[in-house]
Amino acid sequence: MSAPVTVTHTHGEKVVVRHGGVELMTYVYRPDPEPFESRKPYVHPLRTLSGRLMTGYRPNDHRWHKGLQMTASHLSRQNFWGGNSYVHGQGYTALPDRIGWMRHDGFDALRVAEDRLTMRERLTWIENGGAEWARERRTLTVHSVEPADGSWALDWSIHLTNTRSEPLRFGSPTTAGRQAAGYTGLHWRGPRDLAGGDVVGPDGHGGAGEAGAADMMGRAAPWLAFTGEHDGVDAHSTLVFAHAPENAAAGPSHWFVRSEPTPSVAFSWAFFEEFTLPPGAAFSYRYRIVVADGALDRRRIGSHLRSW
Repeated sequence: MSAPVTVTHTHGEKVVVRHGGVELMTYVYRPDPEPFESRKPYVHPLRTLSGRLMTGYRPNDHRWHKGLQMTASHLSRQNFWGGNSYVHGQGYTALPDRIGWMRHDGFDALRVAEDRLTMRERLTWIENGGAEWARERRTLTVHSVEPADGSWALDWSIHLTNTRSEPLRFGSPTTAGRQAAGYTGLHWRGPRDLAGGDVVGPDGHGGAGEAGAADMMGRAAPWLAFTGEHDGVDAHSTLVFAHAPENAAAGPSHWFVRSEPTPSVAFSWAFFEEFTLPPGAAFSYRYRIVVADGALDRRRIGSHLRSW
């Protein structure tokens, strides 16, 4: 049986989930104030049951990287990722007039059971000039807190509807011309001490360090795991990123992953090709992230995902 969690809600700002005195995650829904970083909700910190930190926040190489957050790097010439925008023929360029943001509109539900938290949130995606482009229904569920196994799980789903009178075009730096940089969608940035971590995928793919990341970069696969070693302690931790089975119906997704110098993973929905969302149309994705102490092998990863 899953172990209990406690929840603290600072209204208008954040929701904190704890187990046994450890802050497992904080969901900050009041956006940070800097427009250049694309203001939007994020999860930070994210920790294992033993308290190991698994997210980075505003690292000096990319101030707009904030733990775990939903992004869209190229959306109809707007940047909902933050920071410089990739432009073919110019490289990364500061275009502050193209940076959009995501507004928290409220919670439809914030339910706490003994061993589970479910948040259902409404958001609006707003382009730089103030026009409302999309409405999002987001659900986050914390569950499966298993102290004996040293793990817990976070499910994250998105249902996005185009509210414009014209199509929304979703892309990435790779669709704009930069190779192996197809990042967009739900994105994780790890702490600096996890740089050089190992990347494991199904069917024997992945491997040690950046070579493992390169093997999984741009690959379509149902899951990917990132294992790193922490500074200061003799300990490893693992994050397992997984697609729900129904995601295949929403269109092809590919992994964006780097081990060094910036440990990061994204469920990219537009790695190689743009896709268009017509006016009034919607798409949905559901993901699971398993947060575990220790270095998980493929057998243990499979046991965590078997219920899907």
